[in-house]
Amino acid sequence: MEWVGDARLAAGPEATWYLEAAFTPGAHLGTVYDDPTTPVVVTGVEELTTIRVPSGRLVVDAPWHDDEVWRYQKGLPARPPRELAVSIPPGVYRVEIAWTAGPYEFFGEHVEGVECAATRLCIGDDPVVGWEMGLAVDEDIDRLQAGHAPRFFSDANVGCFADAGAWTTLSAPFRTFVDGIPAPRDTEQLADGCERVRDESQQADLVTFGAASGGVVWLGRTKAGDVATIVVTTGMPGAKA
Repeated sequence: MEWVGDARLAAGPEATWYLEAAFTPGAHLGTVYDDPTTPVVVTGVEELTTIRVPSGRLVVDAPWHDDEVWRYQKGLPARPPRELAVSIPPGVYRVEIAWTAGPYEFFGEHVEGVECAATRLCIGDDPVVGWEMGLAVDEDIDRLQAGHAPRFFSDANVGCFADAGAWTTLSAPFRTFVDGIPAPRDTEQLADGCERVRDESQQADLVTFGAASGGVVWLGRTKAGDVATIVVTTGMPGAKA
């Protein structure tokens, strides 16, 4: 029996096109904002790192929120992270970034206009036959407004994938502030300014990625309904048709 998703979560034609084109080198994702003659081109897909998710529960959120710094400083409970309602098989997965370039001139200087089009977590190798928005555990599909895409928000334009079972330990380096200033953190530095935190006691990881003001989470489903990939997009076309 083939998977049939809920129409209220399904990606519309424009979003479906973007999700597939974003990871296709050479694809055009529109044009430079003030120059309709210059295309924005997908230049490549980079494997950033791998991430361990032993609990099968996944957080896709910002690693910290500026409006909760006072809670971090006082050691008070913060709001729970945005954990996805869907679970994945416990395992180790690739994190990949799709890059685009849209050259432009800025005060007479040539700028390549390199940006992240999307970030994805590769769960399986079976083909994706459909896309749907990824709800969080505390989001009710019956309260989802038509045309509205649930998302996470980020004050610092940083998002992350993380094992939900080890969230408290994994997020701690990003939530240590002194007098409102982030304390130095000893994390593994990855390419493109990304970071990884490891919790060896639970064999779990957190990996950060760029996310302009946050992002929408998309689940790529296989014919059987399994989640083959989880993609985070920012600044993409509308979520619904």
